[in-house]
Amino acid sequence: QVQLVESGGGSVQAGGSLRLSCAYSGFTLPSNCVAWVRQAPGKEREVVAGIHLGTPSPRYSDSLKGRATISQDATKNTVSLQMNNLEPEDTAMYYCAAAACTGPTAVMVAAFYIYWGQGTQVTVSS
Repeated sequence: QVQLVESGGGSVQAGGSLRLSCAYSGFTLPSNCVAWVRQAPGKEREVVAGIHLGTPSPRYSDSLKGRATISQDATKNTVSLQMNNLEPEDTAMYYCAAAACTGPTAVMVAAFYIYWGQGTQVTVSS
């Protein structure tokens, strides 16, 4: 059974940084994609960063490009999202999501993911 556990959310002022981590387990297929998906109240889910595990193929949304880095630590089974220069518009619940995949093509599509963590709140104040 796939499990995803997020950590690292919190409250920061605009311009600050946060690092989110997702500990994953239970993958039974050899090729998987993991993404960070956020949802603010009244807004649709948005994939802000995704990665095909084991390959150098990170993808980013336009909203976070240049301000975020997604990375994998295969020794710890974690995927992290480092976010810098945060803006109030980044306030949302951030979820770690995963699915089996054969490549990074669908990594930025929220509907692609079938496994979800419980989420971690990020609040950015102005």
